[in-house]
Amino acid sequence: MDVVEHVTQKASEARQAARVLANLSTGVKNSALVRMADALEEQQATVLEENRRDLEEARRQGLSPALIDRLTLNPKGILEMARGLREVAALPDPVGEIVRMWRRPNGMQVGKIRVPIGVIGIIYESRPNVTVDAASLCLKSGNAVVLRGGSEAIHSNRAIADLLSTAGQKVGIPHGAISLIERTEREGAMAMLKLDRYIDVIIPRGGEGLIRAVAEHSTVPIIKHDKGVCHTFVEEDADLGMAEEICFNAKVQRPGTCNAMETLLVHRAVAQNFLPRIVDRLKKAGVEVRGCPRTRAIVAGLKEATEEDWFAEYLDLILSVRVVENLNEAMQHIATYGSGHSDAIVTQSYDRALKFLREVDSSAVFVNASTRLNDGYQFGLGAEIGISTTRIHARGPMGLEELTCTKFIVFGSGQLRE
Repeated sequence: MDVVEHVTQKASEARQAARVLANLSTGVKNSALVRMADALEEQQATVLEENRRDLEEARRQGLSPALIDRLTLNPKGILEMARGLREVAALPDPVGEIVRMWRRPNGMQVGKIRVPIGVIGIIYESRPNVTVDAASLCLKSGNAVVLRGGSEAIHSNRAIADLLSTAGQKVGIPHGAISLIERTEREGAMAMLKLDRYIDVIIPRGGEGLIRAVAEHSTVPIIKHDKGVCHTFVEEDADLGMAEEICFNAKVQRPGTCNAMETLLVHRAVAQNFLPRIVDRLKKAGVEVRGCPRTRAIVAGLKEATEEDWFAEYLDLILSVRVVENLNEAMQHIATYGSGHSDAIVTQSYDRALKFLREVDSSAVFVNASTRLNDGYQFGLGAEIGISTTRIHARGPMGLEELTCTKFIVFGSGQLRE
């Protein structure tokens, strides 16, 4: 079987499974999720051994530290994934929820009800935990999922997908509900993008090149999970102690993630006081700081930030810093260089906070909090497929509700069109 036939077969099986999944009871789905969590814990040694194989190959190929960080699993991470499965099981089932009902003058009742999307294709890089998140959320929301991870994580993804699928089938989840494309050739991903007969939506998660390729070639609708050029703006009235903690967390806590801060914007009125302290702390943590001319005049020895730096998603311990005149200039910078992912302001002004919330056009906008909090777990969604930067259908962390759509339902008593 060639790679296109392999992908087509997986997608066809997923389409058949989706019809069954859409009508499964909440109890069956929850039982499957708990069984999957148990299996993940029981077989963690197998998963970690397969992950070790991937890591060895990744290092041999010289993959970046950010990619290796995303690829790495450990016992704590396995337990977190299992906990995530149980958390999703405990969440309300969105399928079948009546969103709204209204009565027309002729007595007809019209409403909208939540239903699964159908078959969801996920194309992703590096992170094996995406396999668990995607499978759990798609299952609970009644969707079949076709997973296509990167070649760098093939052993980890295969081990996880196999144990999840096996555990689910023991309690009534149909074969094909969780399908992994096991062929790593590029043609496999390209084939998925043309299977609009079987796949209802494609969600790409990865680098800018992957997102662009999917957008250019897909005949299946896509929901982008684009790069994160995230900003934090420290206003002139900010609590500088709070600002320091927020900025340090946003950059250093896990720099290889899409919601990590890549550019720090500082109001000129507090730059002289704030920049030396935050830059010193960041440098001690291993961060390379690149600054605009005003920043470099305040803190000596910094590398110059170029135009390319303002657009950069470093995914590393690198930060660009710019001093701005006011809130409007900060928001203009974000509008020009940002990716619409996560942006934050540190301020004690209610009016400025509201202006920032209203005018900054990102999937999540924060006041006095770290951009690292833009995450399905942190928002109480239990898990997430990813963080959508698309404006159509869903935006921000995509949990259970975001993996459903609605259909109209009509209750009549013999009404006719006149």
